[in-house]
Amino acid sequence: MLLSSKLIALHQLRNISYLRSIAPQNIEEKTMLNELLFKFATWLDGFQSSTNLHEAIYAYGWVEGTHVLTLTLFLGMLLVIDLRLLGVAFKELPASTLVERLDKPMMVGFVIMLISGALLFYAIPVRSTQSIWFRVKVVFILAAGINALLIRNMTRASDMSWDNDPVPPKRIRVGAAMSLGLWILVVASGRNMAYDWWDCHKEMPHFMYWAAGCVNELAAFE
Repeated sequence: MLLSSKLIALHQLRNISYLRSIAPQNIEEKTMLNELLFKFATWLDGFQSSTNLHEAIYAYGWVEGTHVLTLTLFLGMLLVIDLRLLGVAFKELPASTLVERLDKPMMVGFVIMLISGALLFYAIPVRSTQSIWFRVKVVFILAAGINALLIRNMTRASDMSWDNDPVPPKRIRVGAAMSLGLWILVVASGRNMAYDWWDCHKEMPHFMYWAAGCVNELAAFE
């Protein structure tokens, strides 16, 4: 009985007729970006493998578990590096040595995290695309990536002259602090995706419908 109830709940997340029946009226927010994302999501949703992955008893849990574990690996390595760049820990180690030792396992975790995250999106493309939390998460990931590139450029430009200094230059410390802050926001946004607080079928301020990309063309699924 419990398993049957779980399957019904999972299917309702993909059942557009069900979502339409509980959705507020007149929530359509047509912008070019929202329409493109919606069409892309409906295209992905049309693949049977997308439905199979989402409603699989074990596969979806394995993918989700892999995503969480590799996220932990990536963030753990990143935390150590950022603490060194902030000058609050591991001061006795040259920054370049620490980065060299942790860079490969961190990137392995990052790549697997991205792949598993893409599979999770593929399993629930429409709800994810029209989720304010997913959109905020993507923005924070992009910002974190840009920040990481800026830190790399700054370290190369300085020729690592501060490599053995207990406290790196201010611009490096600011970049490390931003890195930690942005990834905390990424994790928080991803965690909130599990809840339906700001889903399109909920009553919420008009601006939120636009921000979440709520497109009232659910007939495309039928």
